[in-house]
Amino acid sequence: MILRIMTFRFTKKISLFLFLAFGLQACSQKSFKEMADDMAGDRAPIVQLSDFDSTAVIVDTRERAEYDVSHIPGAIWVGDDVAKMNGISKDKKIIVYCSVGYRSGKYVAKLREQGYTQAYNLWGGIFNWVNVGKQVEDSKGLTQRVHGFSKKWGKWVSKGVVVYE
Repeated sequence: MILRIMTFRFTKKISLFLFLAFGLQACSQKSFKEMADDMAGDRAPIVQLSDFDSTAVIVDTRERAEYDVSHIPGAIWVGDDVAKMNGISKDKKIIVYCSVGYRSGKYVAKLREQGYTQAYNLWGGIFNWVNVGKQVEDSKGLTQRVHGFSKKWGKWVSKGVVVYE
């Protein structure tokens, strides 16, 4: 009888521990908004999709392989090379993006240091762009494919076809 009571108490404690451990882990997982806010940080001014200006120069700061899979229509690829902005007026509005906003935020900060006063980081990057149903293209035209960067980051893409090539 004592063994049954001890086993029950032990099982109850283990169950409570597991419930708390998994429950806290689930609560600690961020939403896309929280993650994108963290990635954007306060490095550079941001622009939301609701304020997206299609007449602006759209700049993609991802790796070339990511850009080749898909990009925002009309975007130019620069990677992380600020020198590729030569020839673009420092007074022109520029919207910069990457996967989720981290690399593009750093790039916008560099542009601002060099006098590009109208450079902005697209909040949530191409992942947010696709997640709200906006179209992307590759060299052949419209596509559903989106480069997920890695499995860790690709989980944030909720629409489209995530690839890792």
